[in-house]
Amino acid sequence: MYQQPGIFYGGGLSPLLFIGWLISIGLGIYVFVLFVKLARRGIEALDLYIYAKNREIRDRYESVNPRD
Repeated sequence: MYQQPGIFYGGGLSPLLFIGWLISIGLGIYVFVLFVKLARRGIEALDLYIYAKNREIRDRYESVNPRD
């Protein structure tokens, strides 16, 4: 009966390819985390912008003593 060689020997996965694969997985996770952080900051900035614009509109058009 034919025995299959291990993953690193005899035509299997080379150690350098395996290490490169691990590095690429790690970098992928790191980039995903950075993207999530960037998205959260963008959402916060957009919320602050919308709040400021709504407050400006309310102050200008809905105040008791208009500036006009």
